[in-house]
Order: sequence, then structure tokens, then C-alpha cells
Amino acid sequence: QVQLVESGGGLVQAGGSLRLSCVASGNNIRFNAMGWYRQVPGKQREMVGFVTKGGTTYNDSVRGRFTISRDNAFNTASLQMNALKPEDTAVYICAAFSGDENYWGQGTQVTVSS
Repeated sequence: QVQLVESGGGLVQAGGSLRLSCVASGNNIRFNAMGWYRQVPGKQREMVGFVTKGGTTYNDSVRGRFTISRDNAFNTASLQMNALKPEDTAVYICAAFSGDENYWGQGTQVTVSS
């Protein structure tokens, strides 16, 4: 069974940086895409960005500040977050897509203080 595990969340000051990691485990993992979403209580889940074989896509709210990367095996994904703002505070959730199945991690809390 495929499992996604996030790490790297924490508390940072505005303007600081944080790096999140997502590691996938399971047999015969072949994802078409991996990416990150974020969730704030009372608000809609928001796509942060994702990476495919063809490249990366970002939400306009994080473009230029966040960078997604993956390994060649396409079983890990990282989210480098720079110039963090208080409005970036959320639970960040790793996601992976195979075409047949969608997988979601448990999430990691990111809190940005003013």
C-alpha cells in the first residue's frame, strides 16, 4: 500500500525559510505527478504546486518564493519555501497521482509568525 510521509514543518518568522519533504513508500510506485496542497481551517484547500515529468506548476500566491523538486525515481518531493508570510500558515499536505489512484499524506503544520 502506498504511503506518503511529510516532514519539515515548524514555526518560522516572517521572511524566513523552511523546507518540507515528502517520501513515498510502496511497491511499484509510478507517479505521474507529485505536489503540495495546503489547508487552513475555514478555508478551501489550496494547491501550492506540483511537479510532473514536464516541469513544475505553482499557485500564483507562491510563485517566486516556493520551489518544488523531486528525485529521479519520482518517490520523493520537496518544497523549499522562502520569504514566508503569515498568510502561508497552514497544514501542508503532500499528494501524488498515478492516473489510477490519488494519494495523500497526513500533513505537516507550518506556522509563520509576524
